[in-house]
Amino acid sequence: MLKGRIIKGVGGLYFVDTGNDIFKCNARGIFRKDKIKPAIGDFVSISVLDEVSEKTGIIEEISERRNMLVRPWVSNIDQAFVVFSIVSPVINLDLLDRIIVLAEEQGLEVVICLNKVDLCSEKELLEIKRIYTSAGYNVIGISTVTNAGINELKEALVGNTSVFAGPSGVGKSSIVNCLVPSALMEVGEISEKIRRGKHTTRHAELLRVDNNSYVVDSPGFSNVSFEHIKRYELKHYFKEFGNNDSCKFLDCLHLNEPECFVKKQVGTEILPIRYERYVRFLNDCGS
Repeated sequence: MLKGRIIKGVGGLYFVDTGNDIFKCNARGIFRKDKIKPAIGDFVSISVLDEVSEKTGIIEEISERRNMLVRPWVSNIDQAFVVFSIVSPVINLDLLDRIIVLAEEQGLEVVICLNKVDLCSEKELLEIKRIYTSAGYNVIGISTVTNAGINELKEALVGNTSVFAGPSGVGKSSIVNCLVPSALMEVGEISEKIRRGKHTTRHAELLRVDNNSYVVDSPGFSNVSFEHIKRYELKHYFKEFGNNDSCKFLDCLHLNEPECFVKKQVGTEILPIRYERYVRFLNDCGS
């Protein structure tokens, strides 16, 4: 059997990259019986039916997944480029923080990409950067018009499988086109009436940058649910809170508990805007 990785799925047919060739594969019926759905990013073993002309095969085994994203339905991701524009459309910090939480939950390295910096002021860019660099994140200002930040992004791609996540219309597909010109991904425009993307990404696909690097664009997010996250888990997904060992109680929620180290840091090491978001998100979590 050959080993490879699913890079695309269309109508029950999966395209598996083995490094030298791409095979069109069906999945064994046993997966359906066991309620296992192959995902983009899965490492698989295939038996080859036609190695020469049609290049077809059957997916026989799916390796254990390191992580699994729900939107897009992609597995084994290393890092998330969380893409927002400061203007056109105006940045939604609540949604930005929600996507960061989902990425942290999956154990992804998070890089925040502020796109269309050619359209905003330096002051606006620095203010958003300040919020997230103080939380411990790498923040890159990007413009596909001036190519600002593109080389820095390319360096971060090397050796990783990276997902681009963010709302519609912020330019995710345009960035992917800059990084992987062969991708030819459909680029959305901004509707003048509703100020959101249209004709944007509808499916996920792994795009090979080199032998060890892949990128995946994703459909735009408009809302994020935290119902699957328990209240006591949320604190672990706010990077600046640390490991919480300094709080008096191990199960401290950083609300009204006595001798809470995290609350003592609010206003100094932790920005109030991030802490207030954490408190608000707690209400959206499961029990």
